[in-house]
Amino acid sequence: MNSLIELGKRAKAAARILSCLSTAQKNAALHAIAESLREHAEQIIQANARDLDAAQENGMSVSMQDRLRLTKDRIGAIADAVEHIVKLEDPVGQVIGGGNRPNGLKIQKIRVPLGVVGMIFEARPNVTVDAAGLCLKSSNACILRGGKEAIHSNTVLAGLMREALAQQGLPEDAIQLVADTSRQSANDLMNLSGYLDVLIPRGGKGLIRAVVENASVPVIE
Repeated sequence: MNSLIELGKRAKAAARILSCLSTAQKNAALHAIAESLREHAEQIIQANARDLDAAQENGMSVSMQDRLRLTKDRIGAIADAVEHIVKLEDPVGQVIGGGNRPNGLKIQKIRVPLGVVGMIFEARPNVTVDAAGLCLKSSNACILRGGKEAIHSNTVLAGLMREALAQQGLPEDAIQLVADTSRQSANDLMNLSGYLDVLIPRGGKGLIRAVVENASVPVIE
């Protein structure tokens, strides 16, 4: 739990900086991430090969291995998806409601970042990039906890994204990966109160049910 608390502290600090970024700054960082993924495709594939070797040794089904596998084309598609996020409208600062009170007071409901978003997901490494990209666009820091099946792929992907943020002068701790893939780390993340503003499970019904039933932090089901 202590290691996750440290991740939480760093994520909180990064989230405060992200909340003040302009749309142009966030889009530039997303472009940098996409470019880095393409440039380092071979490095990603090498890490992914280690995950695939372990998957075969552990008897993972062929269909699940295919979901885990990364190729140059698939990495290109992941980078394309990041650039698609650039084209999305920035939700931060949007006025979504409000009105005038009888005393003349004007009230507005304005979208703001959540803060620190945690995500627990399974064997698809593309989720690592998708989640980080969407959190960045919405000015949220993220703590990502993927499955052990993709740990080598996820470690490289997260590292490349962090480097891209640093090169843009942004806090690399806006994107953090939980290196411990044990069940205990998932339980600890579900109870990271004070640091995690919301937790999102992405995967099968069993994973989602476990998070909903056991988390003490707010959950988006």
